[in-house]
Amino acid sequence: MSTGNFVPGRLDRMRSTMAGHVERGDLPGYVWALSRGGETLVEAGGALSLGGGTPMRRDCIFRIASLTKPVTAAAAMILVEECRLRLDDPVDKWLPELAGRKVLKAIDGPLSDTVPATRPITLRDLLTLRFGLGAIMVYPIRYPLQHAMEELGVAPSANLFRGTPDEFMKRIGNLPLAHQPGEGWLYHTGLDVAGVLIARAAGQPLSAFMRERIFEPLGMKDTGFDVPADKLDRLATAYSRDPVTGKFNVYDEARGGAFAKPAVFEAGGGGLVSTADDYLSFQRMLLGKGALGGERILSRASVELMTTDQLTAAQRDSAPMFFNGNSGWGLGMAVALRRDNIWMTPGRFGWDGGYGTSAYADPENDLAGILLTQRLMDSPEPPAHYVDFWTSAYQALA
Repeated sequence: MSTGNFVPGRLDRMRSTMAGHVERGDLPGYVWALSRGGETLVEAGGALSLGGGTPMRRDCIFRIASLTKPVTAAAAMILVEECRLRLDDPVDKWLPELAGRKVLKAIDGPLSDTVPATRPITLRDLLTLRFGLGAIMVYPIRYPLQHAMEELGVAPSANLFRGTPDEFMKRIGNLPLAHQPGEGWLYHTGLDVAGVLIARAAGQPLSAFMRERIFEPLGMKDTGFDVPADKLDRLATAYSRDPVTGKFNVYDEARGGAFAKPAVFEAGGGGLVSTADDYLSFQRMLLGKGALGGERILSRASVELMTTDQLTAAQRDSAPMFFNGNSGWGLGMAVALRRDNIWMTPGRFGWDGGYGTSAYADPENDLAGILLTQRLMDSPEPPAHYVDFWTSAYQALA
C-alpha cells in the first residue's frame, strides 16, 4: 500500500524498466533504493556474478568507487568543525610533500618548464578538486604530466593505488601542478590527498576515523575499505564490457580480488565498499542537514556548504563532460544548478562511481536514491541504465 510518496503503477514501470537491463544482457545485476517521506523501497535484480546461482540481494556489497568522495568530504568537515583543520589554512603542516609547489607553464608542457605556485594548497582546494592535479581528459594520453602520473601509479583509475599513504604522497609531491592552486578544476586526485590529510590530522587510519565518526553512528555496518572474509559471499563480481563484442569480462572478483584483503592505501577518492541500505543512511543524513535518527554527524551549516556549488563559471566550463552546463561542484560532490532533464532538480547533490554506481539526494523532493551495479563505466556519458533509473524514479514520485 502506498503512503503517498510514490505512484504504485509507476513503480511497476520502474521495476520493469530496470529488470529489462538484465534481461537484455546490459547488466549482470543491480540493487536500487529510493527513500522519501519515511518510506524506503529496495529492489534487486540479476545475479551476484554471471554464471553463478546466487541472485542479487538487498544486502549485497558493492565497490562504490567515487561515491566515496562525499564521505571523505564529510569526514574532513567533522575535523573542520572541531577546529582540527581549517578550510583555508595551508595543508603543509600535515602534508609537507605539498609544500613549495611548482606549476607547469602550460598543461601540455615539459615537466621542467614551471613557475612557483602563487600560494599554498588548502583543504578547500582538495575538497573542491582545485589543487592542481587530477584527471586530464585528453585521450590517448600524450601530455608529459599524464605520462608521469601513469608511470608513478597515481593517475585516476579503477585500479586503486596499492602502496602506503606516505608513498602515495611522496609520488604526488614529485609532480608539478597542472594549474595554480584554486584556479582550475581537475577530477579525482584531490579527494585521495584529502583522505591522507584526514588520517594524519586525526592521528588514526582513515578507515578508523570514518568508522567511529560516520559509519557506526549511522548503522553503516557493511561499509569500509575492504570486505572481511565472512562477508565475501555478498560481494558482487565487477565486470568490464568489451566495446566490440559486448562480452562481459571479470574485472575484479570477490575471493582473491582487490577488496578481499585489507587496504594498504585507503583511497578517499574511490576506495569504499558499501550496500544500498548503508549508503542510503549516509544520504538521508545529508538530507537531514547533518542528522539522522538522533545522531548528529555534521552541522546544518557544513552540509549546506558541502552541497553548494563552489566553482566559477570558467571552472565549470573547463570540464563539460562532468558538468554538462547544468551542474557544479561543492565539497566532494556535484550540485545541480538548473533543470534540463526530468531528474535535474536545482539543489540536487551526489555523484556517480566508475564501478557502475550512482547516488543523489534531492532536498526539494525529500528524495534519496541509489543505483548499485558492478558494470564498469566505459564512457564519460551516463550509461542507459543510469538514465533509465533516474528517469523512472522521478516519474514515479507522487
